[in-house]
Amino acid sequence: MKKAAITPRELMLKNIRKALLEKRDNPYPNYEDSPLYPPNHELLELIFAEELNKVAGKFLFCEDEIHFIENIIALAEEKDWLKIICWDSKLQQLLRKYDYPFIADDENFVNAEVGITTCEALIARNGSVLVSSAQQSGRRLSVYPHTHIVLAYTSQLVMDLKDGFSLLKEKYEERLPSNITVITGPSRTADIEKTLVLGAHGPKDLYVFLIDDLDPEFKTFSNQVELDL
Repeated sequence: MKKAAITPRELMLKNIRKALLEKRDNPYPNYEDSPLYPPNHELLELIFAEELNKVAGKFLFCEDEIHFIENIIALAEEKDWLKIICWDSKLQQLLRKYDYPFIADDENFVNAEVGITTCEALIARNGSVLVSSAQQSGRRLSVYPHTHIVLAYTSQLVMDLKDGFSLLKEKYEERLPSNITVITGPSRTADIEKTLVLGAHGPKDLYVFLIDDLDPEFKTFSNQVELDL
């Protein structure tokens, strides 16, 4: 009697069973501890700026918070922005200090042209911004307006996502935010005739203002307010 031929499926299952029965040493025992990428000795802000530029984001370095205000005023005049919304109390305090007009509530949210937020961290490896629902700007302000402006500090710069999540764990401990989002450049899609379209499902423009707070002479606006009091 002729023996039935083994089907490809049966052969595959046979090989799987054989592999499960055979005990082999792990060929990569230090895999989890080994770096995913070769070391990069460039400054994190340079890496971040280059990667953000690759994904159509715009990077502006500021020496201090006054320089940030000067830059955002110039940008708003250039872009003719009139309806800028900000819900972060520290950012609001900074903008009020220099009489910069903004919308402080969500009554006119649907008409907002620009949303200004802070962030949890900046990921240098891929030029991404890490935000969460625990921030005062919530989930909507980084998604709905046509333009998203992020104010960040050099102390928030990390190399990889795992480093960003470490910052979150250190900050929130066991109460991690319900929503953590990684923003890599403006919203985009190529679903329609394989043509890249920016702003299809979110902001069309992303600006990241980075303030150097690692300079020994740097003083934040919040600290200045406390000293004045």
